Amino acid sequence: MPAIRELATRVGEEIAVSPWIEISQERIDTFARAIEDFQWIHVDPARARSSPFGGTIAHGFLTLSLLSHLSEMTFSFSDRKMGVNYGLNRVRFTSPVPSGSRVRARFTLAKYEPLEGGVQVTWNTVVEIDGADKPALVAEWIGRHYY
Repeated sequence: MPAIRELATRVGEEIAVSPWIEISQERIDTFARAIEDFQWIHVDPARARSSPFGGTIAHGFLTLSLLSHLSEMTFSFSDRKMGVNYGLNRVRFTSPVPSGSRVRARFTLAKYEPLEGGVQVTWNTVVEIDGADKPALVAEWIGRHYY
């Protein structure tokens, strides 16, 4: 398990790729209930079959919200006591995520900035859809990690 301090020399490198996770209809429905967004393209499989997507798709914000989970599945730093989301500089939802598909994230370190008691890192993050030519999401994601 590496130390977060070891990332200082790796700016510009792809650091990790997460495991694949399934975006099931159950996950989409649960997210819809949590944020009270019941747009039919997300939660009505029968109606969505006649859409241009041929079925339901995940909310873009569901895909975005999974960045924390995907990173926690991927990274473990021996010297980190706590990490927090600090924000996003740029987010684009570049392709819909069909229900039943799998996604994973690729993390490239864009910036490493020391803070008192920790570090701020900026990740160029790409969320891929298994078997798709285009990614679901590209984001510049900022996190703070404390020793």
